[in-house]
Amino acid sequence: MALLKLKNITKSYGKEERRTLVLDRLSMAIEEGEMLAVMGKSGSGKTTLLNIIAGIDYLDDGDYEFLDEPVNLRKTSDGVRFRRNRIGIIVQHFALINDFTVYENVEMGLWETKMSQKERRTRTMQILDQLDIQALADRYPPELSGGEKQRTAIGRAIVGKPRLVLADEPTGALDNQTEHNIMDILTKLNQDGTTMMIITHDEDIAKRCTRIVELKK
Repeated sequence: MALLKLKNITKSYGKEERRTLVLDRLSMAIEEGEMLAVMGKSGSGKTTLLNIIAGIDYLDDGDYEFLDEPVNLRKTSDGVRFRRNRIGIIVQHFALINDFTVYENVEMGLWETKMSQKERRTRTMQILDQLDIQALADRYPPELSGGEKQRTAIGRAIVGKPRLVLADEPTGALDNQTEHNIMDILTKLNQDGTTMMIITHDEDIAKRCTRIVELKK
């Protein structure tokens, strides 16, 4: 079953003679339970595609369906509501808040839910344990290694149990061994039922996914 479908998606930036067409009538689907790699040269629209799926950016034309329901977003608050319990996002440079502890950075993923404080704490500690960073709960991002930062970012993305995790070059800032460890974590999450889309330039990362889509510039 398709988790989401995109049909004839068009997205451009700028106006008139300065207009740049980034996505031109793109159609694709992401199936429930798959781990999809999206590849392509710089400027091919990979991050734009991720932002449209996440509700961070908005398409110019075309149709977007999530679980067979149309997605029509026009403002930031629409995107926040849409992502809740649906989509988690992991970015290359972690995007952690340095003044927040590891625990607080992960718990941020539950801020837009109606869970009680007790429920949020229980869920957050479960995720810290799952990612083997429970001992780091009271530390701050500047005190962490690159791998520990990315585990924390993954925790924030999955703590709300989203249907889909979007990862934009999730290992791009890591050394080879840490990259391998993070991919092991993402693969295990996928095997446990989380659907994933990973943007990557790395063919070794792409080969660990269940399917590869290449965007042409």
